[in-house]
Amino acid sequence: MTDRASKAARFQELHRRPEPLLLPNPWDVGTARLLAALGFEALGTTSLGVANSHGRRRASRREILDNCRAIDQATPLPVNADLENGFADDPDEAAEMIAEAAAHGAAGASIEDATGDRRRPIYDFDLAVERVRAAAEAARALPVPLLLTARAENLLHGVDDLDDTIRRLQAFQDAGADVLYAPGLRTLEQMRTVVSSVDRPVNVVMGFADPSITLDQLGEIGVRRVSIGGALSRLALRAFVDGAREMREGRFGFVADIAPMSDLLPAFEE
Repeated sequence: MTDRASKAARFQELHRRPEPLLLPNPWDVGTARLLAALGFEALGTTSLGVANSHGRRRASRREILDNCRAIDQATPLPVNADLENGFADDPDEAAEMIAEAAAHGAAGASIEDATGDRRRPIYDFDLAVERVRAAAEAARALPVPLLLTARAENLLHGVDDLDDTIRRLQAFQDAGADVLYAPGLRTLEQMRTVVSSVDRPVNVVMGFADPSITLDQLGEIGVRRVSIGGALSRLALRAFVDGAREMREGRFGFVADIAPMSDLLPAFEE
C-alpha cells in the first residue's frame, strides 16, 4: 500500500467511527507539525490561511496545491484539501483540480458552490449539482479514491435559507459526495437539522458557530467531523498585530505571553 493509499484509507476510517474527527487547519509546515505533535489525527488546509500568508485575500490555484503538498509532506497525517470552487465554473474543468489535489498528496478534498463573484455568489442549483457530480466521478476514477466533501455556501454569502442549503446538500449526496458541509451554521439546532436531513457524514466548522458548543454536544447530534477553517490563522494574526501595536507604542509586555521555545522545538526538524 502506497503512502497516499494508507493515508486515504485512514482518512475514510476516521469518518466511520462514532466520535467526531477533529480536523484543525494549519497554513504552513510549522503549524502542521505543531498540530501533529499535539496529537491530532488528520489535517485540513485553509485557503484563507494560505492567502493571508501571501498577503492577499484569496490564494491562487497553484498556491493552494503547493500548500497541500507541503502540509502533506510535513507529517504522516492524512490531509483534506480546501479547493474552494475548483477555480473554474465548468464542472469538468473544476473537477480537474480533484486529480491535482490527489497528486499533491491529498487524502480528501472539498469543492464548494460559491462562485467567487460578488454579483452572483452562489452557483445555480443545477450547475452546483453537476459540479459535485463531476468532482465525485473524478475522485472515484483515481487509482486511490479521494474522499470528496461538497460544501453548500449559502450562509456565508447572504443567502439565509437553511431549507435551500439542505436541498443542496441532499442533492450533493445523491451526486456522489462522501461528506457534506454547510459553513455558517451557528446553533446546535441548525446543526441537528442538517445532520438529520442527510445520510452522509457532516462537517461542522466552528469558526462561525456559537463558541459555547462542545465537541461532546456535536457528537451527540451526529456530527462526524469538526473543523475550524481559517480561525487558527486569524487567531495567530491577531496575536501578532496586538504584539506589534504594543511594540509600536514602546511597550513589550507581550513577551510574557510568548510560547517557550521548549514547547515548540520538539515539533520541528533539526
